[in-house]
Amino acid sequence: MRMLWVSGVLSAALLAGCVGTPNLDGTMGAPSFDALQGMCGTSSPVDYGADAQSVYSTFYDAYVAERRGGLSRERFCAFQTAIAERYSSYRANPGPDAQSAWASFFLDQRAQALSWRAAVDPTLRAG
Repeated sequence: MRMLWVSGVLSAALLAGCVGTPNLDGTMGAPSFDALQGMCGTSSPVDYGADAQSVYSTFYDAYVAERRGGLSRERFCAFQTAIAERYSSYRANPGPDAQSAWASFFLDQRAQALSWRAAVDPTLRAG
């Protein structure tokens, strides 16, 4: 049951991330996933596997906030680093508990990125 819940949460995050977000290669002036990771001096991008689109959506929202002055470059890079480190820990020791911990952590990060973007992007605010 717990595994089903985690899968559902990740699916919901994936679906939410797909709405209005460019694909991993970047489109319409949006940077690619590799380019977003490269902004922080990453020599080789992290392979997020099946979570790549959701992570890209999260990074993209943080990028929009950074680009519009709502987030410093240092905070943007620290945000990316924290996600990469947690994902690496999850992949190094996979299992139901690790997957659940990753999902919970990632959904918190996704909410944070949306909050940052909503603060500077009027298209995300109600009204």
